[in-house]
Amino acid sequence: MKSGRYNALDTLRGLLLVNMVAYHALYDVVFIKGIPIGWYTGPVGYVWQQSICWGFIFLSGFCFRFSQHPLRHGLTVLGAGVLVSLVTYFAMPSQAILYGVLWLLGLAGLIQCGTWWLWAKLKLPPYPAWLGLAVFGALFFLTRGVPYGYLGFEGLRLAELPPWLYQSQWLAVAGLPGPGFWSSDYFPLVPWLFLYLCGYFLWCLVGHKRQVMEKLKKGVPPLSFLGRHSLLIYLLHQPALMLVFMWI
Repeated sequence: MKSGRYNALDTLRGLLLVNMVAYHALYDVVFIKGIPIGWYTGPVGYVWQQSICWGFIFLSGFCFRFSQHPLRHGLTVLGAGVLVSLVTYFAMPSQAILYGVLWLLGLAGLIQCGTWWLWAKLKLPPYPAWLGLAVFGALFFLTRGVPYGYLGFEGLRLAELPPWLYQSQWLAVAGLPGPGFWSSDYFPLVPWLFLYLCGYFLWCLVGHKRQVMEKLKKGVPPLSFLGRHSLLIYLLHQPALMLVFMWI
């Protein structure tokens, strides 16, 4: 165990990776091989997919302060997202990934770096962690449907948003996709930045509690290993899966 390494978080990230690889393997079975799997394309598959996404984004926010070079980390993750977009756009246009989860995590990290720097520069008082968690949790709930044209959460439509907000492709990254926009993996800043910030403010609540953080140093070694190499695995797993299915 590395000194100061919170292996429980690596274990959780590794578990999410295993689920992600399994989910994407079935995606290739259904949408590339054309073999129907009813539960996968229904509510069960959707909940599975969402739990993986929510877990990664929330955990990334929680771990923001663990990076010794958060600005460099944010740029690296964003660069990986841009690379994924370019490769999929030219190699598999029908499955192109524009503004996917790596875009989100990279941009969220950079936004948090900027906010952190500005807060310190202006010498503003600390933001109450419990209030941040409550506010950004409420914002995530309220804006979950913004990319689909409404305020609300998972089909609970509280208010319709005006169509003129959705006329520019340049606003897709913010959560306001224009006509004809398509991405096979779409995680805009609204609402997902708010979930990332929920993770960050949870760390603000518990990060100073020694007993809690000591417990996070225990993990499951194989999953922890995967979690420590999550970006590389993310970049390589889908090409590897596609090569496998091409030969089956």
